[in-house]
Amino acid sequence: MSKILFVLTGADHWTLADGTKHPTGFWAEEAAAPYEAFTAAGHEVVVATPGGVVPTVDRGSLAPEANGGPEGAAKVAATLDAFAQLRTPIRLEDADLAEYDAVFYPGGHGPMEDLAVNADSGRLLTDALGSGKPLAVVCHGPAALLAAVDEDGANAFAGYRVAAFTDAEETQAGLADRAKWLLETRLREAGVDVQAGEPWAPHVVVDRNLITGQNPASSAPLAAEVLKRLS
Repeated sequence: MSKILFVLTGADHWTLADGTKHPTGFWAEEAAAPYEAFTAAGHEVVVATPGGVVPTVDRGSLAPEANGGPEGAAKVAATLDAFAQLRTPIRLEDADLAEYDAVFYPGGHGPMEDLAVNADSGRLLTDALGSGKPLAVVCHGPAALLAAVDEDGANAFAGYRVAAFTDAEETQAGLADRAKWLLETRLREAGVDVQAGEPWAPHVVVDRNLITGQNPASSAPLAAEVLKRLS
């Protein structure tokens, strides 16, 4: 059995360009699908958030239209209800990489607010990348990669091939023109090699021990890639 650290946003909003606080958090499917896959395989999951705050689920991610209909919405809600670790997170600041066999970052717009500028998360990501342990990040989770910088401002993930929520998807979702910045653009500016797939289709990119997914539909395929490396 392996022990997997889930690092979730502690934010419940995303501040837009005009100062509006857009309600958000983590995206349900992106936590639920990997949790289900990892625990079904017998692995242990530990949740960490900045400050140890109980993470907020983006209410929009629980809607039927975000889950392929009412049945899918009921299933993801039931999985989150069973995901007891979400209610007892440890402090991200106290997380010790040596205790874990893999690290996973789900998305939602929340990471755009807090993990993108969280130095503790940035150090954990840098250490995880260097450890060779599976490091999996999905959708808006790669916003956290922006905080993985050295003293000179160089990004630890520069030159790595990565999948992340694209500018095209943000535009189609209706928030691109209201955002302070866009994830794909900012990652490219940091030297990250973003490999954009078709909008909303599953797309997973593997580069060394880094496993990334583009969008919510990529969550389950990403989890499968992690499981291959833990078997």
